[in-house]
Amino acid sequence: MLRLVWSQFGIAFSALLPLVNPLGSALVFYGLIGAAPPEVYRHLARRIAINTVLFLLVIELIGAALLSFFGVSLPIVEVAGGLVLASMGWSLLNKQGAAAHQQEKEDQAPTSDLDIEELNRKTFYPLTFPITAGPGCIVIMLTLTAHASTHRLVSDLFGHLGILIAVVVLCGFVYLAYAYAPLITRKISPQTAHGIVRVIAFLLLCIGVQITWNGVSSLVLTLMQHR
Repeated sequence: MLRLVWSQFGIAFSALLPLVNPLGSALVFYGLIGAAPPEVYRHLARRIAINTVLFLLVIELIGAALLSFFGVSLPIVEVAGGLVLASMGWSLLNKQGAAAHQQEKEDQAPTSDLDIEELNRKTFYPLTFPITAGPGCIVIMLTLTAHASTHRLVSDLFGHLGILIAVVVLCGFVYLAYAYAPLITRKISPQTAHGIVRVIAFLLLCIGVQITWNGVSSLVLTLMQHR
């Protein structure tokens, strides 16, 4: 069972890391906040990290119910989500998706002076969603939920535990990156952050292809059984 937890942890962490992109998002976060005391950055980083954990956890918990409500089978979600994941990896690998995502975030930067109360009201939207965890994370969480659901209670529990651990660890990186965003901005250029994402993008592409193949295999097997 520990192997199952570790397997789901690796898949979930590798899939979500390029989308959340703590280093790249920290550069945008610094642009949004600007000059502020370190305690402000730590306070906002803690709230955003907690919000992101709760946001992704809710998607994980209600993902299966949503699929059941709309009558969508798990293999279909695996195929569709795997293709989306693979396409994101391909875009990041070719610097297209990352550049567009970065530009989209920069366009949301406010031009007014720092307002702590206003920033506190924005810790969920837009600082948590969509700046930290965007629509792509929702798609991937639904796909991961479908991939980890085997209709066996113990396996499902350990599989979803692995995903939850990956989310918590990833949000720990989000907290560190946001809390020390001024230092990171001085040390790491946007080009370097995008380069790190590109290194991970190939693995993201491979995971997407693997998840798609799992869904296709299940659909083909079901089709053969009904002949």
